[in-house]
Amino acid sequence: MSEIKLTTGEIHTAKGIMKFELYDDDAPIAAGNFKKLVSEGYYNGLKFHRVIPDFMIQGGCPDGTGAGGPGYTIPCELTGSKQFHDRGVMSMAHRGRNTGGSQFFICHNRNGVKHLDRNHTCFGKITEGLEVIDAIRAGDVMEKVILT
Repeated sequence: MSEIKLTTGEIHTAKGIMKFELYDDDAPIAAGNFKKLVSEGYYNGLKFHRVIPDFMIQGGCPDGTGAGGPGYTIPCELTGSKQFHDRGVMSMAHRGRNTGGSQFFICHNRNGVKHLDRNHTCFGKITEGLEVIDAIRAGDVMEKVILT
């Protein structure tokens, strides 16, 4: 069996660029959903509407309130070997099991997020620009999100 090539991309903000790698191999549904939304330009111009220091930055809500989504939900993928939250990990936000859609968060550190392991689907990680995570404040905009 050939190894799956992991998708890469970038989140552009006024504070800098965060380069990411998606877990196509470990969370194919969530990674595929994120790729679909990125390719449609869904995230371009959306805000990080929720920022909690030493925990995470969250975005992907179309109306900026934290209540919106793409109009559908995807199932959680919680059993893979990469389903552990740590600094830079990208994970699906949801309001209960199997209710994720477009909202996601990026973790500040392991201590603040380890309780989320196997409760939220980890679908990627920031590979460059980790310092940007710390600079993001509520209301900062994802100018564009692209696949590379």
